[in-house]
Amino acid sequence: MRIALVAGEASGDLLGADLLAALRERFPDATFGGIGGSRMRAAGLDAWWDCDELAVMGLAEVLRHLPRLLRLRRDLVARLLDGRPDVYVGIDAPDFNLGVERRLKARGIRTVHFVSPSVWAWREGRAAKIGRSADRVLCLFPMEPPIYARHRVDARFVGHPLADRFPLEPDRAAARAALGLPADAPVLAVLPGSRLGEIGRLGTVFADAAARVAAEVPGLMAVAPMASAACRAAFAPTAAASMPALRLLDGCAHEAMVAADVVLLASGTAALEGMLAKRPMVIGYRIAPLTHWLVRSFGLMRTDRYALPNVLAGEELAPELMQDECTSDRLAAAVLRWFRDPAAAAALAPRYRELHLDLRRGAARAAAAEIADLLAAPGAA
Repeated sequence: MRIALVAGEASGDLLGADLLAALRERFPDATFGGIGGSRMRAAGLDAWWDCDELAVMGLAEVLRHLPRLLRLRRDLVARLLDGRPDVYVGIDAPDFNLGVERRLKARGIRTVHFVSPSVWAWREGRAAKIGRSADRVLCLFPMEPPIYARHRVDARFVGHPLADRFPLEPDRAAARAALGLPADAPVLAVLPGSRLGEIGRLGTVFADAAARVAAEVPGLMAVAPMASAACRAAFAPTAAASMPALRLLDGCAHEAMVAADVVLLASGTAALEGMLAKRPMVIGYRIAPLTHWLVRSFGLMRTDRYALPNVLAGEELAPELMQDECTSDRLAAAVLRWFRDPAAAAALAPRYRELHLDLRRGAARAAAAEIADLLAAPGAA
């Protein structure tokens, strides 16, 4: 058995390492080759290129690297067509992987795309295009396969890897001890985003909101886990100007959320992590005004809810303040409501636990089972 896997960044490398280990349990004699990082190599991948080669974000950066990326994709496809693996698994990185998958599928090689793009949120029509590239799409959320079914695409829900990593009952005392926080102090976790653009749009408003909350909550401890050294450098001057007592952390986002009484965060995967941490949260986000106008004017967005906990629940469990509503006074007011109503905050925990259980399926093993099922289907090599 020859299995090719291609991951495009650090998060994909982690997903790929877990998947590779689960595939090895099913196919102990298989060989694994492709593109990955240190985790996938440690799990047994013969990495032909490092996943950092694909970790390019932003339009200007993509354009600058486009000739190199196109050469890499051409060389990868040629190598795969020459070696003809039993299955190709594209892990996230849809802009790169779907093009590779389409070429391989046309030549009779089985293809899997692991991690569906957010077709539930915008541009549902992409589902049909994805189906032309992948024989099977592996989805992290239960609302995704029905969307693909409308476009006659084979998509399977395998659960979310983060739901497997977070304990069902987070240990707040241990998290506070690990971060050196007092056991009984009120704690606010502030997460203004993991990208520099997000910090540029949200950093000031989040820091100002935290300062407003601190003025109303005696003894408040506020911590801000930073996704990278670049994010820390970008946010530090803003934090110092608005709230000098705001303590910046290098990483430790999971620990900070579990340690907190309330979390203020940017919309995205962090909202899912806040749900898995079972913490009341307030979600804010801003995108570029022109992008927002285009999305709304041309109907590209197909949901009125942005935050994953609210999408999964089908109701607003966490306040969402987007675009013009994302102001420091409104964010602070929403955070203060959680601090002032501990009964409402406590009532969230069992609801979040239900959603956690819905997503906790052993994602890596479930994905490996779906890949094995595809390989066993009629017509497989």
